[in-house]
Amino acid sequence: MAAGMYLEHYLDSIENLPFELQRNFNLMRDLDQRTEDLKGQIDSLAKEYTANARTLSSEQKLSILRQIQQSYSKCKEFGDDKVQLAMQTYEMVDKHIRRLDTDLARFEADLKEKQIESTDYDSTSSKGKKGDSRQKEKKAAKTRSKVKSSDEDGSPKSAQKKVKLLQPGEFNSPSSNFGNVHPSDVLDMPVDPNEPTYCLCHQVSYGEMIGCDNTDCSIEWFHFACVGLTTKPRGKWYCPRCSQDRKRK
Repeated sequence: MAAGMYLEHYLDSIENLPFELQRNFNLMRDLDQRTEDLKGQIDSLAKEYTANARTLSSEQKLSILRQIQQSYSKCKEFGDDKVQLAMQTYEMVDKHIRRLDTDLARFEADLKEKQIESTDYDSTSSKGKKGDSRQKEKKAAKTRSKVKSSDEDGSPKSAQKKVKLLQPGEFNSPSSNFGNVHPSDVLDMPVDPNEPTYCLCHQVSYGEMIGCDNTDCSIEWFHFACVGLTTKPRGKWYCPRCSQDRKRK
C-alpha cells in the first residue's frame, strides 16, 4: 500500500476524534460542576446541623444526616463517572496511537520488500547482461581463433615463398612506419584479456594476417592493413622492423 493510502486511511479514522474528545471533556467538566454544587450543599447542611444541633429534634437531625449522606453518595457517583470518562478518553486516544504504530510498521515492511525486489531485479538483470557479454566474448574469440587457424593452415611460413611488397627504401625508420597504423583498423569487439596480442598495433588476431619470415622476429604475425598489404605476397616477406635490421646489416 502506498504511503498516501496509509495516510488517507489514518486521517479518515481520526476525523471524529476531536469531537469525541471535546464531548468527553465537556461531560467531565459538567460532572465537576455538579460535584462542586453538591459539596456546597453538604457544607450548608453541615453548618445547619452544627448550629442547631441542640434545638433540632431527632427526626430533623436524621433527615439532615440522610441528606448529607445522599449528597456524598452522589459526589462519589459523579467521581466514578468522571473516572470512567477519563479511561474511555485514554483508550480512545491509545487506540489511534496503536493503529498509527501498526500502519507505520506495515509501511516500513512494504518499503523493505520493494527494496529487496528492486535489488533482486537489478542483480538478475546484471547477471543476464554479464552472461550475454560472456557468450559474445566466447563467440568472438572462437571466430578470431578460426580465422587465425585458417591463415596458418593456408600459408605456413616454412612452406610458403613470399616476395616483398614494399621496397626496403620505403622504410626509413621503425618509428615512421609504426605511426601509419590506424586504430580504426582494429575490430570493435570484446577482447579476452588473456588472449595474446600481435602486430605493430599490439592488438589481438583478426582478419587476414601475415607472418614474418625472420625466425627471430619478436612479433611474428601482422595484420594486412597495419603493414600496407591487401593480398598475400609471394616469396619471403619481412616485417618493417626486421627489414630495418636486415638493411643495417
